[in-house]
Amino acid sequence: MSVVRIEHVFKDYRLGEQTVQALHDITLAIEPGVFLAISGPSGSGKTTLLNLIGCIDKPSSGKIYVNDQDISLKSANELADLRARSIGFIFQTFNLLPVLSAAENVEYPLLRCPEISATERKKRVNYFLDIVGLSKFANNRPNQLSGGQRQRVAIARALAIKPSIVLADEPTANLDKVTGREILRLMKQINRYLKTTFIFSTHDQKVIDHADRLVQMEDGYITAFGVRNDKTWNLARVRPLPEGDDEDDAE
Repeated sequence: MSVVRIEHVFKDYRLGEQTVQALHDITLAIEPGVFLAISGPSGSGKTTLLNLIGCIDKPSSGKIYVNDQDISLKSANELADLRARSIGFIFQTFNLLPVLSAAENVEYPLLRCPEISATERKKRVNYFLDIVGLSKFANNRPNQLSGGQRQRVAIARALAIKPSIVLADEPTANLDKVTGREILRLMKQINRYLKTTFIFSTHDQKVIDHADRLVQMEDGYITAFGVRNDKTWNLARVRPLPEGDDEDDAE
């Protein structure tokens, strides 16, 4: 069973009079519990792919299944509900609400789930702040925290809904090297302990070094798949065929 299944997905955007194809015939399956990096240069399509997996956007064609649910069949409200219950997000700019304390930021996404009681919300906030090592900073606002601490709050917030998937868009980009490594080690520990699937959009080699699965992208195509074997990558290269090329021309 795959937690995410992507079948022949294309994504187009309109820019004025032009149509820009951001993704070309993407097919990918992601199994539960992996620590996966989607890597590539700026403009490669990795953030677009992350947004599609996160139900923030829909494909122009093709199918995407999240927890075996076809997102193309869902309304905007249904997609919002799926995100609220199944997908956690971690951003490079933290995206914490400045007027709320660390604990209140972690609790915030839980308020969208009326079935979770106030007692359960408090229990989850305390539990996940403890996991990221910030219990004693629960009442601090974001401007009273370091960059690394703010990212830890963002991780706790993403985990509070107990998601099957956590999506992280360049989560170390605004952190110094030492703090970035600490954050990656923390996320890896959480991945192993809670078996939560982590999917990163990144061009940071540190993130790739911590991953156990790798998808390389360029110009909207997947160019390679990788599985880590001990400390080395077993990469399967994919040569995309530009429009008009024949299969016989592929190397």
